[in-house]
Amino acid sequence: MATANSSNILSSTFYLTGIPGYEEFHHWISIPFCLLYLVGIMGNCTILHIVRTDPRLHQPMYYFLAMLSLTDMGMSLPTIISLFRVLWSISREIQFNTCVVQMFFIHTFSFTESSVLLAMAFDRYVAICQPLRYATIFTPTLITKIGIVALLRSALPVIPLLARLAFFPFCHSHTLSHSYCLHQDVIRLACADTKFNVIYGLVLITLLWGMDSLGIFVSYVFILHSVLKISSQEGRFKALNTCASHICAVLILYVPMIGLSIVHRFAKHSSPLVHIFMAHIYLLVPPVLNPIIYSVKTKQIRQGVLHLLFTLKLSSSVM
Repeated sequence: MATANSSNILSSTFYLTGIPGYEEFHHWISIPFCLLYLVGIMGNCTILHIVRTDPRLHQPMYYFLAMLSLTDMGMSLPTIISLFRVLWSISREIQFNTCVVQMFFIHTFSFTESSVLLAMAFDRYVAICQPLRYATIFTPTLITKIGIVALLRSALPVIPLLARLAFFPFCHSHTLSHSYCLHQDVIRLACADTKFNVIYGLVLITLLWGMDSLGIFVSYVFILHSVLKISSQEGRFKALNTCASHICAVLILYVPMIGLSIVHRFAKHSSPLVHIFMAHIYLLVPPVLNPIIYSVKTKQIRQGVLHLLFTLKLSSSVM
């Protein structure tokens, strides 16, 4: 009975991994991670605050940008506690239920971010190709529906994938490759037939990311076709410049995402540092860089950030 109980306890506990071979430097390594998380949180919160408080930004393009900031934070925030628990040598253990919840948020919001980028591509298509219909197409009601559908479309298909994990015995090392839980990392530790999860996961990725990336690509084909019809070079440049931030956001999400999938599928025996490096790029780069890119490339956001900084400086000098 005692053996069975201890086995059940063991099967419900996983052990997270920091930076293998650099355990004595974990405290120092935690400093840049802490700074990156702070930059990401502050940047996205600033975007949300500016969009909410500036009436000039109450437009579809900026509502979608606010959605992007929310999904960025939703994808990265669930990993903060487990990451710093490992790097600060508090504990490497994570319970199965906590691991499943963490996986749910990470995978759901990564799919949601892809859906939001598709909506932003369609927004740019309508703004450039059908500008006279822009206000009538992107109504507040439609934008709200897009946000809800994007979240449900991403969350509901993930539930069956994670629910099956509760029925798997985990009799291998129980040591995960990262400082947080990913489905593709947990499933390799299962001592059962995981064919359904593997195939379902691949189909899910292909359908959601594949459809989103195809939709983004088709949108930009029409955008380029429309831009090339503009007679003046200045007009073409101005039209394409409105898409620059979105193109960067797409690359920032998809390149690390594809890289991490390739590493897990085809480079299982590569150095653990490669897996860890790609996993943290996948979660940290979009939340950190997206606010910076949109602040630099979008005039209205840049003005809002400068106005906010000036207001804060003025209030601090008065006090």
